[in-house]
Amino acid sequence: MAGHSKWANIKYRKERQDKKRSSMFGKLIKEITLQARNGDPNPENNPGLAQALERAKAANLPKDNIDRAIKRATGELEGVTYEEATYEGYANDGVAVLVRSVTDNRNRAAADVRHIFSKHGGSMAAVGSVAWIFDRKGVVVLEDLPEDVDLDELEIALIDAGAEDLDDQEGAIEATCEPSDLTALSQAVKDMGLTPIRSEVTLIPKNTVRVEGSAAVKVLKLVTALDESEDVQEVFANFDIDDAVLEQLSNG
Repeated sequence: MAGHSKWANIKYRKERQDKKRSSMFGKLIKEITLQARNGDPNPENNPGLAQALERAKAANLPKDNIDRAIKRATGELEGVTYEEATYEGYANDGVAVLVRSVTDNRNRAAADVRHIFSKHGGSMAAVGSVAWIFDRKGVVVLEDLPEDVDLDELEIALIDAGAEDLDDQEGAIEATCEPSDLTALSQAVKDMGLTPIRSEVTLIPKNTVRVEGSAAVKVLKLVTALDESEDVQEVFANFDIDDAVLEQLSNG
């Protein structure tokens, strides 16, 4: 589970805590508004909205905030218009970085992303330069499993539900699948009385770049700064950093 996936799991774990909760709530509201406006406001007919609502629920976003976001999307309430933009670039040691922005001001978002890349020793790249490195996959991550969970039974249930790959490491299980199988995979987990820390369609790198020492520090500072930007919704990268070092730097 080394690399970007481990970093994402650490980030999602922190979302359940109180740190930076208001900033995280703001990003969730933007995502709900965008997904509801781009598709059916009924999550049963809109996988993107269903995923956004699932993450909002896990983060304890108040129901009133969710309802207002959907009403703004459908025009029942006035609100700003959000649009998506994607930026590509490189961090230290040639690590590929893909940034997804959801913003009401593309010029501001682009300028901020460019500034962050420059400040942390990275560089922007042309469209398509790094996007090909990533595959779209469904991901479900379980941590802190109860002692009475039968791991063999769990793995069989995940495979039967469409899991293509299972990564079991130090009590955490990460299952990947085709995006179309994510709903079934998530339901299989819930049917066993378990709650994942992550359940989403995401981008997974086809290959990774090993980074260590000062380069690892610089890479993590770059992706963290991007992730904390107001206009940035998601950050993907293909770094591979030792788990112990990654945990230490991410919590530092």
